[in-house]
Amino acid sequence: MKNLPRPAFQRILLKLSGEALVGDLEYGISPPVVHDVAEEIKEVRDLGVEVAIVIGGGNIYRGVAASAEGMDRASADYMGMLATVINSLALQDALEKMDILTRVLSAIEIHQVAEPYIRRRAIRHLEKGRVVIFAGGTGNPYFTTDTTAALRAMEIKAQVILKATKVDGVYDADPMIHRGAKKFKQLSYIELLKRSLKIMDATAVSLCMDNHLPVIIFNLKEKGNIKRAVLGQKIGTVIRG
Repeated sequence: MKNLPRPAFQRILLKLSGEALVGDLEYGISPPVVHDVAEEIKEVRDLGVEVAIVIGGGNIYRGVAASAEGMDRASADYMGMLATVINSLALQDALEKMDILTRVLSAIEIHQVAEPYIRRRAIRHLEKGRVVIFAGGTGNPYFTTDTTAALRAMEIKAQVILKATKVDGVYDADPMIHRGAKKFKQLSYIELLKRSLKIMDATAVSLCMDNHLPVIIFNLKEKGNIKRAVLGQKIGTVIRG
């Protein structure tokens, strides 16, 4: 039997944007895209890595955008949290069709479809080899799913946050607009904050900085990148102390 490559991390927190599930659609969930993402997660799980996931809800509903148009911010954020539950259930379905045991733990209690978030229960699921998907944000308005990812990663003692995006790292300007934009291979948390690079919100960055938790930013659309990051290959941008 061929030896499997040795992962650089034993327990990871994968942060996915809701937009990652849209595919060619204008909004919503593309089942083929969810299937592809699930396949990438399965590859990592097959290495023996413990995988926790936080997924956004921007493909269905954006609380900040609705608030800007006059909706009460707290109400809009709660609606956004419910969107993350929908995405989590879609990803759970795709993973379980690949025989990957998966649990959705929600900060907003919805007993019919998800377990309530309990830190010790989440860790136990991971130890038993189950993929854990954290839904419902932090359970509080005014916090992004980036902050949720940082908070949950620290609670479960993840060794790294893998933030999958639509670009292949952090640039000094928007690479979609500026052809000469420079990509950073590595950044400190302080540099990220000083340069006001909007790859993560300031609260999430501060949490990671205070707790020395590295973040790897990479392109989800390039097949195999989640596995490459887990194996410690040099992809994207690494943010650390």
